[in-house]
Amino acid sequence: MLSLEDIHTYYGNIRALNGVSFKMEAGEIATLIGANGAGKSTTLKTIVGWVHAQQGRVMLNGKDITQLPTHEIVKRGVAMVPEGREVFTDMTVLENLEMGAFLRKEKEKVKRDLDRVYHLFPILSERQRQMAKSLSGGEQQMLAISRGLMTNPSLMLLDEPSLGLSPLLVKSIFKTLLEINREGVTLFLVEQNALMALKIAANGFILEKGSVTFRDTCNHLLENEIVKRTYLGMN
Repeated sequence: MLSLEDIHTYYGNIRALNGVSFKMEAGEIATLIGANGAGKSTTLKTIVGWVHAQQGRVMLNGKDITQLPTHEIVKRGVAMVPEGREVFTDMTVLENLEMGAFLRKEKEKVKRDLDRVYHLFPILSERQRQMAKSLSGGEQQMLAISRGLMTNPSLMLLDEPSLGLSPLLVKSIFKTLLEINREGVTLFLVEQNALMALKIAANGFILEKGSVTFRDTCNHLLENEIVKRTYLGMN
């Protein structure tokens, strides 16, 4: 479904990604983990067209999307849930969700998907007339995920969905992500909580200084001594 082929991405003269390559299959959950500054967020931004690779190709369902603008990539079924949520704070919950469906024309399917996100996150239904800035951090994260779902994606990119949330809320968010995946949405997860990410994903990639240094099933990565010591805090 998604493949990155020798991706090099720069910010000015600074190289953020150095030959990143990996593949994802449709329907799976995959995760990208690494230290702060390793290039995880840049990888997601490169996929969705927020920044463009200077070298290499991003392929989606066999089509080259490397240089496409973001709105065209969204039309092809890719949704981004950014780090820090980035909800529209001066809009209501409902208006945020409607913004997620901005490019869509089929009103009946949009209504169906609105019902779907209210089923996944009932609190958003209760708060749909509230301003997004009045929500808690956890509720804003639910809103950010739901806004992404309103684009009707086949692939959802999630950047640090557990950041700043309580352990109980993190478990709830990850449980919902599994439900979203069971409904057929492929998930690519960048996550500081490496242990949780590796437990729900099928395949994982380790990013170090802009390069993928490990790629394996998550079951194997959880048993890898270097991964356990460096990323999971296990001796």
